[in-house]
Amino acid sequence: MNLQDASSISQASPLHYSHLCIPPPGGAKCSADGPTVKQSQVGFGKPPKFMVEVHNNCPMCPVIDIHIKCGNFSQALVSPRLFKVLGHNDCVLNAGLPLPPLQKFSFNYSHQKYPMYPSLWHFQCE
Repeated sequence: MNLQDASSISQASPLHYSHLCIPPPGGAKCSADGPTVKQSQVGFGKPPKFMVEVHNNCPMCPVIDIHIKCGNFSQALVSPRLFKVLGHNDCVLNAGLPLPPLQKFSFNYSHQKYPMYPSLWHFQCE
């Protein structure tokens, strides 16, 4: 289905795309750039401590199954229930559970900073 076909969909049902959620007419629209990851240094010892915050920027739809590019992140640094290493450069946040609209999920780790970026996610519009 392309966006031109969207007008034929019932107003009660939003469209679903891998990285895009368009709710019924008159509602808010989830942006194609999806969740964001922010890291802040919160400890200055050796090793330094970082807080990772993942924010769902959509005002209407939960985001699920958030995968993060995480380099060689070591699973020993944080509980796999919070941030699970699936393989090199592939980690999943909060066991893939929904992150509600406009909410943040955070965790801390102590190590040199690992660059992290969202790589895959899905909006769960109802």
